[in-house]
Amino acid sequence: MAAKGLMTGDDGLDRCAWHGNLEDYRRYHDEEWGRPVTDDHRLFEKICLEGFQSGLSWLTILRKREAFRAAFAGFDFDRVAEFGEADIERCLADTGIVRHRGKIVSTINNARRAKELRAEFGSLASYFWSYEPDQSERPKMVNYETLIANPTTSTSTRISKDLKKRGWTFVGPTTIYAFMQAMGLVNDHLEGCFCRGGIEDMRQQFKRPARRSA
Repeated sequence: MAAKGLMTGDDGLDRCAWHGNLEDYRRYHDEEWGRPVTDDHRLFEKICLEGFQSGLSWLTILRKREAFRAAFAGFDFDRVAEFGEADIERCLADTGIVRHRGKIVSTINNARRAKELRAEFGSLASYFWSYEPDQSERPKMVNYETLIANPTTSTSTRISKDLKKRGWTFVGPTTIYAFMQAMGLVNDHLEGCFCRGGIEDMRQQFKRPARRSA
């Protein structure tokens, strides 16, 4: 029997159970979640979609992701930063996405703030990866109980505070920690999940952006 927080698939592999054995969610778990990312558009996309997720499930957002990409110019923040009232109204009429004015306006605002961050740090990747936690800050055992007890961390709180000071919105500590987990700044595949070792190998070989003071 799989340990708590894990699920054995029909392929005999143990995985983090949150995918619920749904095909698209399981594919996201196996092929995306936790893999280190440095592409600025993907980083911007994820932090915006985490904001849209607030009050909803990630699966809801995942299944709307292509519609979000179409609505927000592939999350090219240079283009999104130029959006105006007509674009807000267009998004509010788009049944393929979450039609929440505050979150749509936030995405446009955050695109403008992302341009400022890139101008200061060279890339969003340089900024976010400068916050990668030291091993001493990480739990000795990544298990179900640990993750449930720690929906935020001191690092996600620091990033959240700094982004808010810079004018970003919908970037609370829980949102930021989910972003960190998904983008590979931490490896939170549970002990016993077949992906965990592979992600650790990726992280060992991963070339991190030049670290800069944040």
